Amino acid sequence: MKKRLAFLGLLFGFLLLSFSPPADRYFEIAKNLDIFATLFKEVNALYVDDVNPNKLVRTGIDAMLNSLDPYTNYIPEDEVEDFRTLNTGQYGGIGAVTREIGKRTVVTMMYDGYPAVKGGLKIGDEIIKMDEVELSKISMEEANHLMRGQVGTSISLLIKRYGVKDPIKLDFKREKIKVSNVPYFGMIANSVGYVQLSDFTPDASKEVKNAVVTLKEKGAKGIVLDLRGNPGGLLIEAVNICNIFLPKGIQVVSTKGKIPDNNINYETLNTPVDLEIPLVVLINRGSASASEIVAGTLQDFDRAVILGERSYGKGLVQIPRPLSYNAQVKITTAKYYTPTGRCIQVLDYTHRREDGSVGSIPDSIKKAFKTTRGRTVYDGGGIDPDISVETHEPTPAAQVLYASGYIFDYGTIYAAKHPTIPEAKNFNLSEGEYQEFMSWVRTKEFNYRSPIEIQLSQLAKEARTERFYEELKPQIEQIQARLNESKKSDLITFKDQIKSLLEEDIVARYYFERGQVEVSFRQDPEISTTINVLNNPAQYKKILNL
Repeated sequence: MKKRLAFLGLLFGFLLLSFSPPADRYFEIAKNLDIFATLFKEVNALYVDDVNPNKLVRTGIDAMLNSLDPYTNYIPEDEVEDFRTLNTGQYGGIGAVTREIGKRTVVTMMYDGYPAVKGGLKIGDEIIKMDEVELSKISMEEANHLMRGQVGTSISLLIKRYGVKDPIKLDFKREKIKVSNVPYFGMIANSVGYVQLSDFTPDASKEVKNAVVTLKEKGAKGIVLDLRGNPGGLLIEAVNICNIFLPKGIQVVSTKGKIPDNNINYETLNTPVDLEIPLVVLINRGSASASEIVAGTLQDFDRAVILGERSYGKGLVQIPRPLSYNAQVKITTAKYYTPTGRCIQVLDYTHRREDGSVGSIPDSIKKAFKTTRGRTVYDGGGIDPDISVETHEPTPAAQVLYASGYIFDYGTIYAAKHPTIPEAKNFNLSEGEYQEFMSWVRTKEFNYRSPIEIQLSQLAKEARTERFYEELKPQIEQIQARLNESKKSDLITFKDQIKSLLEEDIVARYYFERGQVEVSFRQDPEISTTINVLNNPAQYKKILNL
């Protein structure tokens, strides 16, 4: 079966690999479509087991598109609504975000001002039934579709709340939910304003502009634009965001593709908000596409200091096209280039990290470019920051505590015992409260394998293969014993990181996204470095050759 599916994918691939004259190309297309149709018919009729035609064709489509690039995707009818939500930031619902922990569906975030908050739902509530449908009997994806619907329609939730004996029934009427592109902005130092931009859906530039204007009115003498984890979105919104800090009438980005209509130069069209205010843009490996246009353009014009990690490395433009039966396909049609001529796309997809972002870039594929003030920048994969800040990955202990839901569940317990807490920026778990958390965790199944343990296990496996295990066994067992002993104190060793995650989870129950952002600043090395840069005009000017 696998061989047949692979062959099916190759047949699809042939449709895009012909460089023959038009008449020959059309013949090849028709021939291969005919081959595919007859092959599909024969496999469906004769294969030893019953085959699912939808699954078989979907596998073939995905195999064909995967041979091109990671961003050309097929979107079947039942996924179109999710795709539309990603591109518009709007949907019909109640404004609640859920997560699956074990076999439970729990509310992890709510958007202030929408039905979920107004109707009495709380973060930490477990949803048992949705319109009489038991969530334990359906998938998380099906539950998400059930939660959403036409604006004005009703939905009933049966929830289980910590500290309340009987289930609670809550009724809501769906509204048009608009997820803000700027979930938070505010002053993070005496004269430093901060804007978090999480998406590039419609109105992203208006939201950033309003935030910048408001912060300047509050006394901001420098601005931080946080694009960390922003996957991108609408290219025109990226152009307009650059226009906030760049003059009217300059080229921000250009796109080039096979079809002449896709060769477009995008220029700033509006009067800027501020051409002089010092600006720092934060990026990391999760900053992609439109985020990289903003960071790359502002870097090319020496308008901002770029700080953080190398960005994701996605320099391709996609457009959606309608297909039969209400399906769609998202097709890569062009590459984009920053003002200096850089394309940050990496074509070698095999050397990306597990999260898809760019790893190390060989010097052989890098090409140097010069910014407006003569600084050297490179293409070849992502935007390199002007200032690199080392970030620490979550420790295995913290990852397990989060993934298992222990941090979330303890946040629920804490919130039930504390009707109010101080403002998010002033909230801090006391030493005694963290001790209570450790005692609670130790009553649970809390086990994990650290990277060193995984390597040790691999060593033992190799030793058995090479027949050296008995000789090395005492040392391996001794190391494992010491690792086991060390893990017992991980809740203390990694206290700062675990405590920070716990504080973020707790404040979300009182102050939603705003609270999470404000409490996270305390353990954010990039924020502290940014404030230092903006408070040191000489350093800022030196970095940008001003």
